[in-house]
Amino acid sequence: MTTRDDSGIEEVRALLGSKPRPVGWAERRARIVEVGSAWPVAEDIAFTPTNAGGVPAEWSRAPGADTSRALLFLHGGGYCSGSIASHRTMAAEAGRAASIRTLALEYRLAPEHPFPASLEDALAAWDWLIATGIAPNRIVVGGDSAGGGLSLALWQELRRAGREGPACVWLVSPWTDLTMSGASVDDNDAIDPLLHRSYLEELAAAYVPPGLTRDDPRVSPLFADLTGLPPTLVQVGADETLLDDSLRLVRAAARAEADVRLHVLPHMIHAFPLWNAVLPAARAALAEFGDFARRHLG
Repeated sequence: MTTRDDSGIEEVRALLGSKPRPVGWAERRARIVEVGSAWPVAEDIAFTPTNAGGVPAEWSRAPGADTSRALLFLHGGGYCSGSIASHRTMAAEAGRAASIRTLALEYRLAPEHPFPASLEDALAAWDWLIATGIAPNRIVVGGDSAGGGLSLALWQELRRAGREGPACVWLVSPWTDLTMSGASVDDNDAIDPLLHRSYLEELAAAYVPPGLTRDDPRVSPLFADLTGLPPTLVQVGADETLLDDSLRLVRAAARAEADVRLHVLPHMIHAFPLWNAVLPAARAALAEFGDFARRHLG
């Protein structure tokens, strides 16, 4: 019988519940940096700030990383918070697991910069990576939560333009449905320490501009035509309000005959690989990503 190691999850839950929920964008942005960087980054990771096509970004590289391949990492935070700083450990350790460099992007945030600002920044970073000489089939695009949705939006934009997309896609707890029609939004509300319907509604209202509906596939890729989706790994916690965003996306991808793998991890919460320093399940998920990326990168 296979056993599941959920040790550490109560420590993470205690961290998340140690203070009242922040109010206002400035407080929320500060809080995600605080909880995301609660445990230090490994000392052997080298960081290099850069400008990726006009967008602030940061390279991270573990010893032995293949510099001819890259992970373009798009952080979560509901399109309204999150940053390089909040997701540094997750981005760096994902690169280590795959033995490649990670380019973490500091895309513009709503409500100051609603859609399509984040997509424009992701596309600019993609173009910049290609201009540096890294071929599309040597790039994996991925991220958590809103970053997962943005990864799919980037792929859609490249396909729409008739351009070659990434070799593969990595989605962690992706937010794929801004209409919040998944049953888990309510079913898991009492056990998810991070996301609740009222907060998700506020994020969606800030991100989606007037004149654009929330079921537009560019902001809710659950409703996109997923034909031609590259190999995709979806990892999600069983205790998330956004669980159904992953389950339904995988079903839609399967109907489109995509090569898609789903891993639902028991007891894990939203964006759990952020806390890989104390969660064995998070480290296992990153190792799974590393194997996946190595199989598919050219």
